[in-house]
Amino acid sequence: MLKILNIVGARPNFMKVAPIYAEMKRRSADFEPLIVHTGQHYDAAMSDTFFTDLGLPKPDVYLGVGSASHAVQTAKIMLEFEPVVLREKPDWVLVVGDVNSTIACSLVCAKLGIKVAHVEAGLRSRDRTMPEEINRILTDSISDLLLTTSQDADENLKQEGIPVEKIRFVGNVMIDSLLRNLKIAESSTVREELDLTGKDYAVLTLHRPSNVDEKEVFTGLLGALLSISERLPIVFPAHPRTLARIEEFGLAERVASSNIKLVEPLGYLDFMRLYSGAKLVLTDSGGLQEETTALGIPCLTLRENTERPITIEMGTNVLVGTDPERISKTAFDILNDTEFGRNAKIPPLWDGKAAERICDVLLAQART
Repeated sequence: MLKILNIVGARPNFMKVAPIYAEMKRRSADFEPLIVHTGQHYDAAMSDTFFTDLGLPKPDVYLGVGSASHAVQTAKIMLEFEPVVLREKPDWVLVVGDVNSTIACSLVCAKLGIKVAHVEAGLRSRDRTMPEEINRILTDSISDLLLTTSQDADENLKQEGIPVEKIRFVGNVMIDSLLRNLKIAESSTVREELDLTGKDYAVLTLHRPSNVDEKEVFTGLLGALLSISERLPIVFPAHPRTLARIEEFGLAERVASSNIKLVEPLGYLDFMRLYSGAKLVLTDSGGLQEETTALGIPCLTLRENTERPITIEMGTNVLVGTDPERISKTAFDILNDTEFGRNAKIPPLWDGKAAERICDVLLAQART
């Protein structure tokens, strides 16, 4: 039996670990899975909601590191996680994504000689000003098993000199969660509560420091969003940090008098119900590019680069940067084009069975 520590730290991790944990529990003769929550996203209400929505149990270990600078947070996670590894003596530590918890726990294991499996390995934006890109590169360089979502990620790893025997193309576990919960999310009443039933609307997420912390950039983005909202309402579940910047930059009145509807951050199922009915999604996040591709929903990514180029090559994602004119023009072109996305495809192995393949690979590794 393999003892696996599954690391979660931020909300995107929860969606990736949930189907893996469920599959390990289903194979109880082969796996003893534990969940370690670093507390990187520490707001109890939101974390508890996501755990409940995803069917995750209370974490076996909660480190409670909280918010801090990248260096302090990474160091705190390492300090708190090392005793856990020494006590539990796992066969594998499974990390997901690209947050500080991912690299911090991987570093601890590398120093202690504990094997690390990285889910969502090989993604590259080619932008090292992004903290997530540094986390991705470093985690991949010290992991023992690299589990990829797409074949371009395999190629990235090979070009970086990663031995091919460490790389396994397993598909996208985020889509496992999406397909598993899409029907369940139909019970959410969020569309009715927001008076969106039977109406066209857009959904916006915006939280990256490069977009919301610089007044000129944020003001430009808002100008484009205001223009688009004249065509169809935009629902904006706003991060508290983003709300603070709206107030700080004196933008609250413009938003309040517009067709942009600010709402509190939503739980996993409510948010899925919201964006799955949208005519258009605008985002600077990573996972939403994948989910909209799987559902065939037009998505504008408000960034200059993406670590998920397959969503552009095969799906419905369009990289528009932060130029207001380009954002507005692209949005209106899509809304006016009834053929947009007609030839889009779901990438290979985005079939809801990635967790099964991940477990198969871990068992195969144990037999070698």
